[in-house]
Amino acid sequence: MAAASVPRGPRGHYRKSAERRRRIVTAAAQAFSRDGYRGATIRQIAAEAGMSPSSLLHFFGSKQELLWATMAHRDAHKFTGGNAGVRGFPDRVVGQAVANEEIPHLIQLYAVLSAESATRGHPAQEYFASRFAKVREGIAAEFEELAAAGLLRPGVDPKTAAATVVALWDGVQLHSLHEPEVISAAQILRDYFALVVTDAAVLTDIAMLRQQWRACPPQAAPEPGDYDGGVDPAVDSL
Repeated sequence: MAAASVPRGPRGHYRKSAERRRRIVTAAAQAFSRDGYRGATIRQIAAEAGMSPSSLLHFFGSKQELLWATMAHRDAHKFTGGNAGVRGFPDRVVGQAVANEEIPHLIQLYAVLSAESATRGHPAQEYFASRFAKVREGIAAEFEELAAAGLLRPGVDPKTAAATVVALWDGVQLHSLHEPEVISAAQILRDYFALVVTDAAVLTDIAMLRQQWRACPPQAAPEPGDYDGGVDPAVDSL
């Protein structure tokens, strides 16, 4: 007896809905990076996504929900190559900077929203405050592991080094938006690590890191209903 055919309608409907959500998030990322969260409107984002505002609100119930979806989309672009273990920490930082250079509109999204979040009443204020604290803590722990392995130069304080990396990274990425042909955040971060590690062999060539990034597609971002802007401490600190 022949097996009954499996209805394909729901699967096709789900795929079509997922494509529309991706199109909306892409349009929102462009709008937020250009006009900020407060300057962008649902009507504008819907028009850029090629649909009506009511259709957009069918997939995302509010502009704030759409904000979390764009941040989840941005955070899904994770570099996973480089050296393994404690020796791979510099590669994970530099490799993520390489990945970011490949997606400049997401650098701009992050730069605009992180600055805007410092204003009173911004919905992403807690998100960025938690993120900055978590990233500093995670990077400090990585520097402590480098020190324990004898790979960190004497006198380098892990917490100070962590704050330096975060500030340097954000600063040079912002500069690179203005002078992309002059400023490379990845190269500057690699140069910083060359100053503080004891073994240059832990630093992979940037061209190799770029090849590894291009060979590895972004992770899937969380579904909108599964993400509320909180920063999960179990997630990689970078």
